[in-house]
Amino acid sequence: MIRRTTCAAALTAVLAAALAACGSGSDSGSDKITDAPATTAATTTAAPTASATRAAARPTVTFPSYAKDVFDGPKTGDPVKDQVLADSAQAMSATDDAIFHGSTDRPLLHYYYSDQALIGAVDFAKGYISKGEKWGGVTRFFDRKVTLQSATTAAVVFCSDESKSWITHNGKKLPGGGDTPQAYVLYNARLTKNAQGVWQTTNLLSDRGAKQCQP
Repeated sequence: MIRRTTCAAALTAVLAAALAACGSGSDSGSDKITDAPATTAATTTAAPTASATRAAARPTVTFPSYAKDVFDGPKTGDPVKDQVLADSAQAMSATDDAIFHGSTDRPLLHYYYSDQALIGAVDFAKGYISKGEKWGGVTRFFDRKVTLQSATTAAVVFCSDESKSWITHNGKKLPGGGDTPQAYVLYNARLTKNAQGVWQTTNLLSDRGAKQCQP
């Protein structure tokens, strides 16, 4: 079971804003997952303190206890690049935050996304919400590389390993999935720094089963 398949086709059609972060399902369809309120923060790379006030103002992404996004990799040592990576990570988790809370009105989406990527993120979350689906397990993001293109634009390329995550419906794992090539995704994101200093994801492309992300 591809973890995030509910609106991949629609996202591809939304002016290349393909937010298709799909993962694999569990081979056990009977395990119960309790849809508890989201109280556990997603594991992300800590934002560097380019501005203590600005960093403190950033909203927190919260997940339920049975799901987690993990972002691998040490800091680059460059405070600007580290902030780009931190905001990019929060954008990925912000979409999940909307799914877990069952609402695309979550302020996190509009905080970390804009332009076509925001349209894609909202449509993607709606695909889950309309079916009453969520997900569980762990999605790991790795090999994250950032390139500063100007003072206000950057590109981030990274992979995800979704072999240990699964779709849930009514609190139960759906069957399927496993550690297959399709559980690994290559992402290419474009980010733009807004007037508040937040690096918003403005475009996000994906390549499921990309060879460079395979173990």
